[in-house]
Amino acid sequence: MVFAAPNDALARAEGVLGADPSPWHASVAHQVIGIWQRDWGDMRIALYHLRRARDLAARADSADREADALAALGVALVHAGRTQQGLAALERGVARGSGHTRARVLFRRAYARWVLGHHREALEDVRRAIPVLRQAEDVIWTARALTLRATVHLALGAMDRADADFTAAEALWGTTGQEHDKADAVESRGLAAYRSGDIPAALRLLDEAEERYAKLGTPTFMLNIRRCEVLMAAGLAPEALAEADAAISVLDGIGGQSTRKAELLLAAARAARLAGEAHTAIARADMAVRLFAGQRRMWWETHARLVLIEARVAAGRSSGRLVADTAAVAERLASFGAPAAPEASLLAGRMALTLGWRADAEQHLAVAARSRRSGPPLARMTGWAAQALRAQAAGSGRGVLEACRRGLDVLDAHRMTLGASELRARATAQGAELATLAQRASLDSGSPRRLLVWSERWRATALSTPPTRPPADPELQSDLTAFREIAARAEEARSEARPVPVLEREQRRLEREIRSRTLHMRGDTPGDGYRFDPGRLLQRLGDEVRLVELAVLDGRVQVLLCGRGRVRRYEGGLLAEAETEAEHVQAGLRRLAHPGAEGRLPVVEAAGRRLEELLLGAAAAHLGEGPVVVVPPARLHRVPWALLPSLRDRVLSVSPSASSWLRARETEPPPGGRPVLVRGPGLATGGAEVPHLAGRYGGAVVLEHADARVPRVLEELDGAALAHIAAHGTFRADSPLFSSLRMADGPLIVHDFERLDRSPYRIILSCCDTARFASVGADELLGLVTALLPLGTAGVVACTAPVNDAAVVPLMLALHKGLSEGLSLAEGLRDARAALPGDALHQATGWAFSAFGAA
Repeated sequence: MVFAAPNDALARAEGVLGADPSPWHASVAHQVIGIWQRDWGDMRIALYHLRRARDLAARADSADREADALAALGVALVHAGRTQQGLAALERGVARGSGHTRARVLFRRAYARWVLGHHREALEDVRRAIPVLRQAEDVIWTARALTLRATVHLALGAMDRADADFTAAEALWGTTGQEHDKADAVESRGLAAYRSGDIPAALRLLDEAEERYAKLGTPTFMLNIRRCEVLMAAGLAPEALAEADAAISVLDGIGGQSTRKAELLLAAARAARLAGEAHTAIARADMAVRLFAGQRRMWWETHARLVLIEARVAAGRSSGRLVADTAAVAERLASFGAPAAPEASLLAGRMALTLGWRADAEQHLAVAARSRRSGPPLARMTGWAAQALRAQAAGSGRGVLEACRRGLDVLDAHRMTLGASELRARATAQGAELATLAQRASLDSGSPRRLLVWSERWRATALSTPPTRPPADPELQSDLTAFREIAARAEEARSEARPVPVLEREQRRLEREIRSRTLHMRGDTPGDGYRFDPGRLLQRLGDEVRLVELAVLDGRVQVLLCGRGRVRRYEGGLLAEAETEAEHVQAGLRRLAHPGAEGRLPVVEAAGRRLEELLLGAAAAHLGEGPVVVVPPARLHRVPWALLPSLRDRVLSVSPSASSWLRARETEPPPGGRPVLVRGPGLATGGAEVPHLAGRYGGAVVLEHADARVPRVLEELDGAALAHIAAHGTFRADSPLFSSLRMADGPLIVHDFERLDRSPYRIILSCCDTARFASVGADELLGLVTALLPLGTAGVVACTAPVNDAAVVPLMLALHKGLSEGLSLAEGLRDARAALPGDALHQATGWAFSAFGAA
């Protein structure tokens, strides 16, 4: 009963002990309480009860009862970090038990050996147990044994065997009432999905398991560990770190299993390293190593040592001793059959190359490169990274590019299994090393065109295909509606200086639910085999248009100037200096949005000149007289490009990539598309431009006041030729896909836009901060504008900074005047800036807006 209805079983056991039981019955009751405390409570209490169970079983003169109690005690001792005592108790249990009971003890010993990382010994025990359990028609314990064997197969990388055992176990669980075991089986299937590379299925199954555990009221420390693994693979390392640290705090609070704490520390260390928190990773990994060593868990200790070394390297430490330590770790992992062995060999080879030890590097990299041919996607990418480094060491630029191409092809195939745009964007971080190696080889080759191709190969790839449409899920729709209502009420309360914590907590809960459901989506848009063709780009640019793509290598900006049939390279300044200058400019624009700050104008203009030197260098003198398209790296997308002196009076547009610009250029407007004008509540001017625009566009759909509700707005935006939205915009750096535009019934968020069949061909966002993005993955962007571009929008006008509402109105009216005369968004925006009054407030407003895309 303890795994079917844990809390009921605990109450029943306590009732038995209160009724003067026989030694045999008292032994069972103490064992139930001990198991409950062992798995979900205080280990000290667990050990007390399990020892009492063992002693009472001896008094009951039942060898099988004693064997069973010894097995439960042995597992508890192992979880408490008392490995030798635990294994000794299990040995005695095997010796005391017979037949069916002995098979159950063998299963427990197999489980303990799995916890300790003794995988081959665990397999032997469980193989001996399964036939006896089947013969006894013990469905529950047979299902447990099959689940355990599948989990051990996963640890050894035997995916097919694991899948067969999980399938057989699931069929058996369906005939039982063991709710906790059923939840554990769902959790294990989530782990299997993760190991096979199916991240959405893994997240969905782990969430389902969590719901099942919640109904039973039991903690979920193993689930926390597994979710951390999946979150890291999905590029969500900060979330994994937060989850691991929170679970450790709960575990410490109840005096829980020492073994689980060590595993959670290891998960936290991995997550911290991936999140760029090297010193946090060192602290967590060092503690994990100590705990695993004390628990005599060599398999786990070796994995923790690998993470500790990786964190030290990330913190800037490197030495011959560290190479030797890494090589030793790689050897031990290989001897265990651990899938992480190639990762360790790659790290050893990478460090050896840094130290100039070519022969040692080749030895380690050759071992790591073997994984490129088979296994899950990330293991194959590790192999191709090792192969690329081998080619680099051998001086073969062609070999580097071929290995990088093959590795990034693996990543592309993996990304297309992900439906959520957020996961696609974050997954690109796993290809950063390959992309950097390819760019460096291209730079060394002296071919600007080749550098352009490889800059495009990993830039804004998440925008290359539309995200999977959210399913027609009634619960998701209900969550979105509830979120909108709660968020609107919370915003109203904040505006009246009476924040309501309960509303804010409910808003965060609904955000988690919505995000969780979208992350579960599998990709339904296979890669179209598109490869960027620089010849096609140059043909589209013609003789007049210049495209400026900024690549960053070793911290320095490389300017690739495309036009008139050529790609030329110029060198810019340091990226870090450009980022600092861009922050100064943003601060200046914020100040200029308020009257009375005119004295800041010369400072902002000077910062613009410095930005031009850093970002364009000598290329600024070769831009010609025609339109310019700027393709910046993700970290520079907030630059107000119109402020740069050589771009100030030009037809200027911005694009996440040259490929995105080409797609936008070739996007056809929808037949019979209509203008849609929307104004949300709370604007200082009341969206004053909208009535004027309604007169300009006869027959336009105008949504304002109660009509400007999210469902109606989405309905009208779908397939529109032109949309103008005047509303308050909010950028969410913590969760970019909840960036929003305020409508009458609450926020219109990025997740809402992703439900459109086709977003408007042109869209003008007369709102603050709508062109702000989160830079994630390798060189990806998450935000409002980037959500629209893959959905059929060819051009967007949006704002990179807070602006003065009153000054926006004349800018918008002038922009639409140009559009009605047949101009593009970029042409209309240039003319609109020129038509504004010359004061600092209006100039800053014009600079804050940018045209994205090519419409």
